[in-house]
Amino acid sequence: MEKNLRQQKTAIIKIALFGPESTGKTTLAKQLAEYYETEWVPEFARDYLQEKWEENQHICAADDMMPIAYGQVALENEKLSAAKKYLFSDTNLMVTKVFSEMYYGFCDPLLNEAALEHEYDLFFLTDIDVPWEKDDIRDTPEGRESIFSVFKQALIESGKPFITLSGNKESRLSQATAIIDHLTLAKQHGILSADFVQIYSHGIPFENILNQLEIFKNGIAKANLIAPATIDNGILSLSEDDFEKKAAFFDQQKEKLKIKKFVPASGAATRMFKFLTAFLNDFDIEKETVNAYINRKNDKELAIFIVGMEKFPFFETIDKKLREIYPDFETLERDYKNYYFIKLLLSQEYFNSANKPKAVLPFHLYKTHIANPIEEHLNECVHYATSENVSNLHFTVSEIHQELFEKAVDEVKEKIEKPSGTKINIGYSYQNKSTDSINADLKNKIVKNNNGELVFRPGGHGALIENLNNLDSDIIFIKNIDNVIQNHIDKITLYKKALGGILIEVQQKVFGYLKAIEKGEISENELIEIAAFLTQKLNIKMTKDFNKFTFENKIAKIKDLLDRPIRVCGMVKNEGEPGGGPFWVMNEKGEVSLQIVETSQVDLNNKKQLEILEESTHFNPVDLVCGIKNYKGEKFNLKQFVDQKSGFIVEKSVEGKPVKSYELPGLWNGSMANWLTVFVAVPLITFNPVKTVNDLLKAAHQPQ
Repeated sequence: MEKNLRQQKTAIIKIALFGPESTGKTTLAKQLAEYYETEWVPEFARDYLQEKWEENQHICAADDMMPIAYGQVALENEKLSAAKKYLFSDTNLMVTKVFSEMYYGFCDPLLNEAALEHEYDLFFLTDIDVPWEKDDIRDTPEGRESIFSVFKQALIESGKPFITLSGNKESRLSQATAIIDHLTLAKQHGILSADFVQIYSHGIPFENILNQLEIFKNGIAKANLIAPATIDNGILSLSEDDFEKKAAFFDQQKEKLKIKKFVPASGAATRMFKFLTAFLNDFDIEKETVNAYINRKNDKELAIFIVGMEKFPFFETIDKKLREIYPDFETLERDYKNYYFIKLLLSQEYFNSANKPKAVLPFHLYKTHIANPIEEHLNECVHYATSENVSNLHFTVSEIHQELFEKAVDEVKEKIEKPSGTKINIGYSYQNKSTDSINADLKNKIVKNNNGELVFRPGGHGALIENLNNLDSDIIFIKNIDNVIQNHIDKITLYKKALGGILIEVQQKVFGYLKAIEKGEISENELIEIAAFLTQKLNIKMTKDFNKFTFENKIAKIKDLLDRPIRVCGMVKNEGEPGGGPFWVMNEKGEVSLQIVETSQVDLNNKKQLEILEESTHFNPVDLVCGIKNYKGEKFNLKQFVDQKSGFIVEKSVEGKPVKSYELPGLWNGSMANWLTVFVAVPLITFNPVKTVNDLLKAAHQPQ
């Protein structure tokens, strides 16, 4: 036997099975070799030690480590010459190294160096969740957990790319082949094994990564605006009497339905205090006045904040704490008072406002207490999202913030439940990490941080379509966490219920048509009626060739158009707020539909598109009521109705360097692009977002 520990260089993809004894390495190596019609490398030590045992009943000793190492390398190099595309190694020098260190307290330097140098495209760490099988050369099954930990730590310390495989032999094979197929794709795209493992561990399907890279390379097609949706041209206008009738209809129907309120509330309030953070980072109170800073930066937001400071709901709390910290506070100059106020508001040691979620921040000052958005949403919930004295409220949260949410809920839940006679059920979910995005540089290469690791970024609120998809309710009200009001809960309730009533009316009509179609009870005249309903009530433009279809094809087309989730969206007059608006949009198939479109989706260099954008009269306040079940009472798979081509490329930075990141189609934009849609004009009173802290100075957030 040649005493050589050199590993042959190759273009073959090499997979190493790695783990304690009796964890299924041999079984899996054989399975994989058979599946990919290639070679596998047996464990040289098995035959070597079996022969030794049969000769004189001697077990493995320290002196056997190097002969085993030489034999294993020779066997691997031999099998490599016959391998096709892949080679699967039942064991490798890393295993020999670990056993040497574990049983004999040392490892021969030659073995140690070779084990660390030997390269494999991927290690599969085999879990101990399979039964231990006894044979002549195996140790005892005792301490499997600690031995497994030693093996895992060896891979971590040596920086080897590895994925743990668990489950029975069938599920392991299924997992392994899927991983290997994706690894092969990754290597074809120049993605390193370590990066592939990081993507896999993050839970992002590899197809998503390839899709993101393609998007970075080719860009995203802009929306094709046909016209703005306006009153009586895509937006339904109702009188106050109409709203009251729709709300009354909702009240008549609601007891038969499961109702839930869904509040996207992920992330910290960083943007809300952005201008204050910038002020603290750039201002030196020893060198200039606050007024000089405001003039230098033309910072109108800071000026408004300081002028209105005493009207903020948190003013008294911060002012009191300042006087505790600075006994001479009253004697300080005005600039120092303002500077210390802002510093304390954002200080991590005290109020840490920019790092908390908006949901728990003080928004409204009442005579008896200060209310946060959580309290306001619970209060709203019992007013309009209630059936049979039960109200269901679901928050999407960042995992690190859930405890803050739960604490805030516990503080107010009972005081809202008791007077309303309503039980409130609270649910939480997180934005799924599998929807995160990678970052690419300006040359469309994957970006890493200074530690050589990939940087992932949440895929935007469009990721929450998965959270919405996991809910089981007949009617779901959607409202953003910061869109609450201090006064006029009666008005908010009226318009929310009215939107719900419109949804139920539309739903009953759609379901009636679909049931008739299923029973084969549709005549030519009824088909004309349904087509008119689609056009007039649901704003669906029938294609020009529809009338040329056979009767059967017309029925099939009508059924396809009707059998979808339904959303009713409140629209307010556009008064300059940034964000999406309602438009008639044409897709690549030439189909025209109503959509909520963000400014970033519009080609602002196209004069015609810019004109249409500027003609827009209304704004989307994220005031939605959704029906997510079909006419049989079954949940739709909402992910099937997403326009995957309507995501966003956003510019961000990683460690000061500009990067491109991908955001999924927005929750109420592309994620609901293929829903049935009704836009309804609602009063401006229903739209009270708090995008910056200064919005708390507006009338909707001030005591009356």
